[in-house]
Amino acid sequence: MFVKNPMLDIVKKQKNGIKKGIYSACTANEYVIEAVLERALKAKEPALIEATANQVNQFGGYTGMKPKDYVNFILEIAKKVGFPKEKIILGGDHLGPLTWIEENASEAMKKSKELIREYVLAGFTKIHIDTSMKVADDKKSEVLDTAVIAERGAVLCEVAEEAYKELLQSFPDAIEPVYVVGSEVPIPGGAQEEESIQVTKVEDFEATVETFKNAFYNLSLHEAWKKVIGVVVQPGVEFGNESVHEYNREAARELTRALSKYDNILFEGHSTDYQTADSLKRMVEDGIAILKVGPALTFALREGLFALSYMENELFKYDADVEISNFIEVLDKAMIKNPSNWRKHYHGAGSKIKYARKYSYSDRSRYYFPTEEVIYAQNILIKNMKSVEIPLTLINQFMPIQYNKIRNGLLRNDPEELIKDLVVNCIDEYIYASTPSEVSKQVI
Repeated sequence: MFVKNPMLDIVKKQKNGIKKGIYSACTANEYVIEAVLERALKAKEPALIEATANQVNQFGGYTGMKPKDYVNFILEIAKKVGFPKEKIILGGDHLGPLTWIEENASEAMKKSKELIREYVLAGFTKIHIDTSMKVADDKKSEVLDTAVIAERGAVLCEVAEEAYKELLQSFPDAIEPVYVVGSEVPIPGGAQEEESIQVTKVEDFEATVETFKNAFYNLSLHEAWKKVIGVVVQPGVEFGNESVHEYNREAARELTRALSKYDNILFEGHSTDYQTADSLKRMVEDGIAILKVGPALTFALREGLFALSYMENELFKYDADVEISNFIEVLDKAMIKNPSNWRKHYHGAGSKIKYARKYSYSDRSRYYFPTEEVIYAQNILIKNMKSVEIPLTLINQFMPIQYNKIRNGLLRNDPEELIKDLVVNCIDEYIYASTPSEVSKQVI
């Protein structure tokens, strides 16, 4: 029994002229996921949550979670929030050699096959196959051929299809996976350098589709090709440490019009973080109907934690009986101790790098939230702020939007609710963008 994937409904509506989209929360942070599920519950919408290959893989990734662990992690949060598990869509992001680019193709692909197999067996149903990166024995002086990217992608899709058949043996009602492919795939986490962004050429997009289709057909994956619902292109959006490349509808017009040639394909927009709500809505209206967001969510969470830390200092810095969390300092020390997750992204003088560690749009601090010392500091911070009723005057100083919500009876004066609500501010822009105009006012 094949159970239809709910992502297909997005495709159907888009192709029928209903400008419906969906945003994908790429995150492994508990507070962010709670905010995503709570907001989806209010909006009566499904929640699409994705794990990235370097975040979650068969070796644990930087979160320490394997694909099945991540699923259980999400379901536990859903149970806590009261969100129905059947309305959760789980995605695997950048599934391919991303984490093993320093190994030769044979070994990198071997690990990639196991990666995608474990994701599908764990119940992930939106699979972004990403083989766009070079591995150790690819020629460094040449652009990786689209045919090679497609051939490797087709191999991974074949593994995914076999894994789904295996999953059906134990779970006959398992939802069939759908796929997203592409060869012009932005790197996870935003651009490493400030650079000009070139919109994908129509001929390159069409050649990518044709090349992937041929690669799938060469492996007799005709039915699987029908489940390729998205192609990752560069529509002209990106962000760096301090800059955002805003979506330009006119610049992307020729590319987005090319979608009309395909009955089952949408664009998946990566690096949509920090776009304005209206830009996001224009993207959905133009067929970039799957909006990926990650760093912007944890950027908002970091803002909330920093604001709480400033309030904590104001309330307790002269109280000798209270252990101050020093959250901001602890986080920075954790980043300095292990610079591997931000070294390639932050450049310049020491003061500039110090500033970027805190405030960069790329938000590399998210890699350090799972560390023992940061978790400890965060727990102390929350404990301290729960021990008092936070004065509204302080909330107004550091969280003015949340202050207004509290005054209007829309938000509880609770530290965890406060920091989640900063994430909700970001989420609301994506919900607005993903909702057809005639009903968007009812949702927000």
